[in-house]
Amino acid sequence: MYLRKYLMWMVAVFCVLPLSAINPQNSKMKELNVKKVSAANIPVESVPALLDKEKVDFQPIKSVNWAEAFPYCPDVEFRIAHTDDAILLHYKVKEGSVAAVAGRDNGPVWEDACVEFFSIPAGDGVYYNIECNCTGTLLIGAGAGRGERRHAPQEVLDKVQRWSSLGREAFEERVGECSWEVALVIPYSAFFLHDITSLDGKAVRANFYKCGDKLQTPHFLSWNPIGLERPNFHCPEFFGMLNME
Repeated sequence: MYLRKYLMWMVAVFCVLPLSAINPQNSKMKELNVKKVSAANIPVESVPALLDKEKVDFQPIKSVNWAEAFPYCPDVEFRIAHTDDAILLHYKVKEGSVAAVAGRDNGPVWEDACVEFFSIPAGDGVYYNIECNCTGTLLIGAGAGRGERRHAPQEVLDKVQRWSSLGREAFEERVGECSWEVALVIPYSAFFLHDITSLDGKAVRANFYKCGDKLQTPHFLSWNPIGLERPNFHCPEFFGMLNME
């Protein structure tokens, strides 16, 4: 009798405990409210001015998750908004060197000066990695895990508008402090394994990253902290939350 009451009490406790108490990694989960804006026929190079006008704030990417091996922390920030049919992203970076060796889409852009946006737009566990080097060269992948990625076809990549303050031509590493920006207009069709027509009112798990695997000073930064022993961005259990207007 006493055992039965105890078990019932334990079930009740776990039912009311917040998820972060059961799964500690979620206790660090960041949340961000994402504003909906009107951007009909706006060219990608006008995205920064539009986000200025809409007073969309920058968010820092500064979690140095593997500080012992990779302590370098460049200055990185992003801001995000959404429209009826796309996500708008704007990154600003200041770092000690830059490179854009990957000259074609779906190449190893993460080895260059690179910013990344990972998300689960459909809420079904399939996440997308949208990676962009400092000249706007893209990689888009999708799948349920790191070893199950499918790259977006070129016709999908071509629909993503890109602007870079450094231009669009590939170049070898330039050592010395450099500031650069990229803006992206990512249509919902870029989520090519799904048929997404709106994100209005949805909660989307996501994370934002900055890396440069083959730069003079490699680094691996994230917006939402990652509690793993080795660098790994393919970890949706450590995504934060985007609350879309």
